[in-house]
Amino acid sequence: MSYKVIVDSCGELTPEMKASGIFETASLAIEVGGHHIIDDETFDQKQFLQYVAEAVECPKSSCPSPEKYMEKYDCDADRVYAVTLSAELSGSYNSAVLGMNLYHEEHGEKNIHVFNSCSASIGETLIALKIRECEEQGMTYEQVIETVEAYIESQHTYFVLETLDTLRKNGRLTGIRALVATALNIKPVMGATPEGTIYQIGQGRGMKKALGKMAESVLAEMSDPQNKILAISHCNCPERAEAVKEQLVKHATFKDVIVVDMAGISSMYANDGGIIVVV
Repeated sequence: MSYKVIVDSCGELTPEMKASGIFETASLAIEVGGHHIIDDETFDQKQFLQYVAEAVECPKSSCPSPEKYMEKYDCDADRVYAVTLSAELSGSYNSAVLGMNLYHEEHGEKNIHVFNSCSASIGETLIALKIRECEEQGMTYEQVIETVEAYIESQHTYFVLETLDTLRKNGRLTGIRALVATALNIKPVMGATPEGTIYQIGQGRGMKKALGKMAESVLAEMSDPQNKILAISHCNCPERAEAVKEQLVKHATFKDVIVVDMAGISSMYANDGGIIVVV
């Protein structure tokens, strides 16, 4: 049985994943300062961050169309899995489901399943890797879905950003009480709820203290780290990502550690200097 995993472009694919032939990206698009950017292999983070710095308006994203997803499902693989951004944060999940329904209408039955990551960025990456692990273990299609859905429920997402402006202006922080004044250089430590919405875990004065608080939260809430992959994505700050990694591996032994630079959509929301940790 052959299989394929489609990950919307908020999920970062590692070089190894790109080379495997198993994983494929469904690209979102970004509008900023009059520039239309497709979040694919042509994405230039440095150029994008410059556009954001120069733009008056906040950047906005748009998800792949149902037709785009349908095209990706139309392949030789017997089983197709899609992994999307949290349905609470993007229309990508709904688009992927609509694309599946369109495919079934036009081409008949096929094993296609869409996973709502209830996360973003590197969280999607870990889910895609979990699908591969299940497939390589020879699980049935139903077992893969059941195991991966349980894994999604057990996953924890944390992040600290230099600014929450893009999330706030794009309506992704609804329900969060007013965040503290930036004049005090207070950096909130944020996380994803089990439903995939964003909430505040804590805060620290200055980026270093906030990252320390985030690492404490990761370690406090984590169970069974030796069977889990620690994943960190960063927007243009490898040293910061490395410091967080060192802090975590000093206190826990993980099955593996992945550190990646963010692609377009994650860069848009995290902004320059943002860090996301998923375990």
